[in-house]
Amino acid sequence: MSKELEKAISLRESGSYKESNDVLRMLVKKEPQNALINYHCAWSFDNLGEETKAVPYYECAIELGLPSDEMQGALLGLGSTYRTLGEYEKSKRTFLKGIELFPNNRAIQVFYAMTLYNLKEHTEAMERLLKCLIETTADTEILSYKRAIEFYTDKLDDVW
Repeated sequence: MSKELEKAISLRESGSYKESNDVLRMLVKKEPQNALINYHCAWSFDNLGEETKAVPYYECAIELGLPSDEMQGALLGLGSTYRTLGEYEKSKRTFLKGIELFPNNRAIQVFYAMTLYNLKEHTEAMERLLKCLIETTADTEILSYKRAIEFYTDKLDDVW
């Protein structure tokens, strides 16, 4: 990782989002085919609340290929960005790709559930959220009802 990219990441981590974005935009101009720089540039636009500007950088980074951790972050970031822009079908496709590549990433699952909610696919959204909750929680009260929650996860519309 270059010193300039390290500087941009450090600026972001310290909350200097505009300065980080300035450095990253300059780096993208110098190295447009660098997936990692494109990913961090997208992230910097998200931090600034400029989601529309983030999209092409996420798309480029994903297309160019990223290491596993960054690819997970890029797919989550792009899917979430599409969702906030109201592009729910693009969001869904992006999250499904993320789930296919990283089936154990619970953050992707949770953000996907939000997209399903926006698509009025409430049943599947709830199922995914409940599964994530029961598989990841350490809350003893919730865990005391684990069997019941697991049982009802796919039966939310059933009436006895």
